[in-house]
Amino acid sequence: MASLHFPQWAVSFVFFAQAVGSMDTFLAAVYEHAVILPNKTESPVSTEEALLLINKNIDILESAIKLAARQGAHIIVTPEDGIYGWIFTRETIYPYLEDIPDPEVNWIPCRDPRRFGYTPVQERLSCLAKENSIYIVANIGDKKPCNATDPHCPPDGRYQYNTNVVFDSKGRLTARYHKYNLFEPEIQFDFPKDSELVTFDTPFGKFGVFTCFDIFSYDPAVVVVKDAQVDSVLLPTAWYNTLPLLSAVPFHSAWARAMGVNVLAANTHNTRMHMTGSGIYSPEAVRVYHYDMETESGQLLLSELRSRPRQHATPAEVNWSAYARTVKPFSSGQADFPGKIYFDEFSFTKLTGSAGNYTVCQKDLCCHLTYKMSESRMDEVYVLGAFDGLHTVEGQYYLQICTLLKCQITNWRTCGEPVGSAFTKFEEFSLSGTFRTKYVFPQIVLSGSQLALERYYEVSRDGRLRNRGGAPLPILVMALYGRVFERDPPSLGQGPGKLQ
Repeated sequence: MASLHFPQWAVSFVFFAQAVGSMDTFLAAVYEHAVILPNKTESPVSTEEALLLINKNIDILESAIKLAARQGAHIIVTPEDGIYGWIFTRETIYPYLEDIPDPEVNWIPCRDPRRFGYTPVQERLSCLAKENSIYIVANIGDKKPCNATDPHCPPDGRYQYNTNVVFDSKGRLTARYHKYNLFEPEIQFDFPKDSELVTFDTPFGKFGVFTCFDIFSYDPAVVVVKDAQVDSVLLPTAWYNTLPLLSAVPFHSAWARAMGVNVLAANTHNTRMHMTGSGIYSPEAVRVYHYDMETESGQLLLSELRSRPRQHATPAEVNWSAYARTVKPFSSGQADFPGKIYFDEFSFTKLTGSAGNYTVCQKDLCCHLTYKMSESRMDEVYVLGAFDGLHTVEGQYYLQICTLLKCQITNWRTCGEPVGSAFTKFEEFSLSGTFRTKYVFPQIVLSGSQLALERYYEVSRDGRLRNRGGAPLPILVMALYGRVFERDPPSLGQGPGKLQ
């Protein structure tokens, strides 16, 4: 059985929760879970065998939930695929699914478990929420029968949905969300016909909920923040990190900052699949995060958040191309060269000195970098890169990216490959680009895959990611990661949202 690991630093600082008297703040918890996976998924198992595996995982989640509740947590988020894993066909996932009703039915499964058929998973989650007086967010599977009168009904006569459920502190089913933007390998589930904006109100703010790959989309991720005006987003995820640019913690924390909301992100933990990276993020700062590719243990994280962050500050409007369009492209006197990051072909230019000004362009995007290193090392190579195009592997979405990154070794062909450590330190930097989107997510990752603290950098209103001064930073990758939603093809979920 997977073990729980709750280091002292992760929980010792949260005893303040007992003294919280108002709902101006709340204590959030997320649990990164090392999921116990089924032995085989080539053929269906019995419902009893499926429930046996589910309960083994919930046993572990129960320990995390009870510990979080004892520390005063008001809500806990658990990961996507957190109770049975992720490698299934339509047939082999079926024994793990339950019929999940619309929350409008006003149902507490712990009190009335048979009201909607055989629902032992919902009953157990409901009882855990009720007995521990805590909101629980979990990811399970929903099944809905259909017939020939529905032209979209699958041949097996049912819809199967990747589903988040929320139970309130009394055990009531409060929210149900069907994942809208399925990741391409999720062949076991169906796309919902329509996007759902799922929100719910609590004494400690308004929450929106969606799942993993949804955060890459306009609908529902941007829409639930922009139109539904939520205070916090709940994100169960099974995110495998595709270094150097698409790691869970840097992207999720940047998204929280850019969108002006709290984000509670719970990832699964599986080092073989490069899955790790959970956190609690506010618009102002990363409150706490966990990234661990060394051990196989679960991890509980807790932090205090403002219940209504929008009332305290709104993100400054950034014109992401304002500065970059005033800059005459810098000439380095050297040719650009191609390189790939997660199957996308970037244009790179090599940094050749301890200080300088560089520009690299691709299509409509020109990226500008000004920097100063403490010293230029012969054993480490850095490049400035640009990508302006449609990503087409395991999903299709349009990107504009400016990045400074360290190459794996001094051979330029390794630029874009994952790197774990860096000894070169940057005293000064300014990165900008001629973006054609306002949805740009800045991130800086340091040696050891650690996030740079907010006090070391800033984003200016004219679109520059630049240092604030202080200690020189051993940078692995710095990026302005732009999403151009209006150029997404319809294959991303059911199509791009209507932008305004």
